[in-house]
Amino acid sequence: MPVPHRQLKNASVSIIGVGGSSLGDVKDQSEAGRIVAEALDNGINFFDNAWEYHDGMSEELMGRALCGKRDMAFLMTKVCSHGRERDVAMRMLEDSLRRLQTDHLDLWQIHEVIYDNDPDLHFVSDGAIEALTQAKQQGKVRFVGFTGHKDPEIHLKMLSHRYPFDTVQMPLNPFDKTYRSFQEQVIPEARKQGIMPIGMKSMGGGGEPIKRGVATPQELLRYAMSVPGVLTTVSGMDSYDVFKQNLAIALNFTPMPAEEMTALENRVKAIAGDGRLEHYKATKLYDAAVGRQQHGFPSAMVLPA
Repeated sequence: MPVPHRQLKNASVSIIGVGGSSLGDVKDQSEAGRIVAEALDNGINFFDNAWEYHDGMSEELMGRALCGKRDMAFLMTKVCSHGRERDVAMRMLEDSLRRLQTDHLDLWQIHEVIYDNDPDLHFVSDGAIEALTQAKQQGKVRFVGFTGHKDPEIHLKMLSHRYPFDTVQMPLNPFDKTYRSFQEQVIPEARKQGIMPIGMKSMGGGGEPIKRGVATPQELLRYAMSVPGVLTTVSGMDSYDVFKQNLAIALNFTPMPAEEMTALENRVKAIAGDGRLEHYKATKLYDAAVGRQQHGFPSAMVLPA
């Protein structure tokens, strides 16, 4: 049996997706290609990416891996204008289409809505939101959305505009329930507006909870895929071994019962409460260099030892 799917309107989407940034970290292109090919063979069709990942190399790598198989994939990438005008976003779209070797995207999302003033910048006249509308009207994208990992209040500010987003991407894991919870604050509003949530950072953005022995990959990925209403969970897989591990979890997936989810949330509550397991919320260490530059922050930051 292939990996289970869920519906985004008239599109069928696998419950787990291949993360584009981590695919760019795979040690060689042949291994990355093998991951993409075996993902497709096992029913995984959601492929994540962003214009800025590895300075465009992640999109180029994915484009080569999907060559001749594009019709099997639900392909998503993100626009990284970070507050700049519509024309910048549209040029990025053309870059992404060329790198991904396709004439359209299944989903185009605004990347990293993480600064308090980002919603205002995106919704300004001639901003990124107008690029989403234009691209959809031109048939270059099927669905549109936005992503972010910092604060649910920023997501809610985006949603307050009542723009017809199709998706919204956010961190979903048991630690989130305790600290700046997207699951508690954003998902209810998204579902009220008919917007499908996409999960990411199921293992804390770098596997730190696993390294600390707080939880296992099986627990964390199964939890994320079991969040009520979630469409898919984007998973960073930077090696074939990690891909096989996550594939096995998805192939054998059964929803985690609510009481088991609550027990896991309670088990990690004490250590999760100050954000130490979600550095992408509590620090700027996971924020993209292009966005930091646009907001006047140093372009390189290092995780402390």
